[in-house]
Amino acid sequence: MDLDFSDEQEALRVTLREFFEKESPPEVVRAAEPLGFDAALWRKAVEMGLGAIAVPEDRGGGGAGWVELAIAAECLGRSLAPVPLIEAAVANLVLASVPGGADLDPLVSRAVGGEALATLALHPVTGDVARLVPAGAVADLVVVLRGDELLAVPVTGGPAEPVPNLGAMPIADRRVDEAGAVVLAKGPEATAVHDRAVHHWRMLTGAALVGIASRALELGIAYVLERRAFGVLIGGFQTIQHRLADSTTALEGARLLAYKAAWALDEGLPKAAELAAMSLLFASETAFKTASDSLHFHGGYGYTLEYDVQLYFRRAKAWPLLAGDPRAVYAQLPRRLFDPTEG
Repeated sequence: MDLDFSDEQEALRVTLREFFEKESPPEVVRAAEPLGFDAALWRKAVEMGLGAIAVPEDRGGGGAGWVELAIAAECLGRSLAPVPLIEAAVANLVLASVPGGADLDPLVSRAVGGEALATLALHPVTGDVARLVPAGAVADLVVVLRGDELLAVPVTGGPAEPVPNLGAMPIADRRVDEAGAVVLAKGPEATAVHDRAVHHWRMLTGAALVGIASRALELGIAYVLERRAFGVLIGGFQTIQHRLADSTTALEGARLLAYKAAWALDEGLPKAAELAAMSLLFASETAFKTASDSLHFHGGYGYTLEYDVQLYFRRAKAWPLLAGDPRAVYAQLPRRLFDPTEG
């Protein structure tokens, strides 16, 4: 296993980091709240082909792999870019992976081409409603699992009312109407496709949380190197130094696990789904603790809107919760990892 970036991947990382730092400074992030979506920035991301970067070239995409998508997700997390890149990328891959048809091909063309924003409902439909859909408040097309059918449901009736949340995410409940819905798969295949898409979302969100942790750590270090107490820099306090060292170590582990999960998906390894879950869980803990420590280093200032660290703290807490209760995933992992009967 070699997780070093190739020259092309390193060039992509540099390009995307510069793009998001330029186009999504804290002022843009704040301006996008509380909805958490910047339409102008999304158009720029689409023009770069980011939403379809991993879609096969014969379906109109960039033909890149999961490592490239993970790089994009980490760069997005560093800047807290208010665009649903992860959800759109996963949904576009689902749409492009199923057999086409007269009803589906136009939807795929619009989504992959960026004319329509597609997203994925992470949880099965209950009572004809997809709950807490990522980007559900701004999406034009939602991929949902209803019973034993995987559906692509065009959004009608205009934008949905967003669900207020700590992380300023454009999440919303979406009603699944029969009119216009296209069946992507049925039976066990539908469940399998949806499960894979959720694993993909977990892996990419884990990478984005690595980006959050990385930038939150930088903010904490910068502050303790300028803030004085009792006549000395607080960065000289041993307790703060130890916590920064712990965060740095955890961050490197989270980044390694995130890219190992992406590499495993590219290689088609049998336990890639479990690595994706592990990556999300560990990155969630790392991002929240790192952002929390950095916020506390700021003292009372960290809780004020003027300081950027609170932007990272809130998202480090909120973003992973879209996947549901992490305790359930922790409970499932040992069986999936060590039970030979599990896929």
